[in-house]
Amino acid sequence: MNYAGFDLNLIVAFDALMAERHVTRAAQRIGLTQPALSAALNRLRHITGDELFIRAPKGLMPTPRAMDLAPAFRTILATVDGALSLQTEFEPALSQQVFSLALAEHPTQVLLVPLEKALRAVAPGVDLRIRALRNRQEAIRMLDEGQADLAIGVSPGSEARILSRHLWTEEFVGIARKGTDVSRFAQSTRDYAEGRHVLFSPEAEDRGLVDAALAKEGLKRRLGVTVGYTYAVPSLVAQSDMLATVLSGIVRESGFSGQLTVFKPPFELPSISYQLLWHRRTDAHPAHCWFRDVIGTLCGNF
Repeated sequence: MNYAGFDLNLIVAFDALMAERHVTRAAQRIGLTQPALSAALNRLRHITGDELFIRAPKGLMPTPRAMDLAPAFRTILATVDGALSLQTEFEPALSQQVFSLALAEHPTQVLLVPLEKALRAVAPGVDLRIRALRNRQEAIRMLDEGQADLAIGVSPGSEARILSRHLWTEEFVGIARKGTDVSRFAQSTRDYAEGRHVLFSPEAEDRGLVDAALAKEGLKRRLGVTVGYTYAVPSLVAQSDMLATVLSGIVRESGFSGQLTVFKPPFELPSISYQLLWHRRTDAHPAHCWFRDVIGTLCGNF
């Protein structure tokens, strides 16, 4: 038999009739009119080829066929109820959810350990899959294709399907090896440009925010090394005579802060706001809402 287009409400009506054994009370139980319930019963009789309920002195009496159908129909309704409850309830302590999180190197260093500790404390069955992230365009692609549930990037963008939440902000600082007289670099943009610099450039480009700031004054710095790994920069500066301009959090997380002198560059650079990004299709999902709140709470302590 072809059940395409079968109305689940017919099973709801059947279940109400099994419980009440009376058309009017069954209709009231599920919020239908008596004629509507009678029509549903007639449709079920046609589909099953059985009377299902026979009038008796004390109400309706289910037929043997109805008694056979009742457990299966209850299972169907329980399955639907369970599926719908997943959309309204989430129990972290019992969940075995796996979340995919797309992160660049620095957010991974900042967030991963505290996030793992937080999950073990309240959701021991929840696991993580961390995806490497190079740029914002890659983050959008991974969210669109479902390869990542969340991503952490530096721009919320303008795509209506991509939603965002601010996590934390970092400022740029200059760094040099401990013991270096940085006063000769911190006085003017020209002095700063005369140093030999390390540039973090994941795209292997010989230009960054500092170079754009210098170019406004007709200046150009010497790039001693360009490197595609964030945490190679403080390591290299701590063991050389080069300078670098990096985010303050990179210094803090690098393990080399005790070997570096940190100073304010002699020009203005914009601060960087890290954003949590997700696709609109997961916006209302309880598990995803909970996970976003966990990350937001952690980052609120930074």
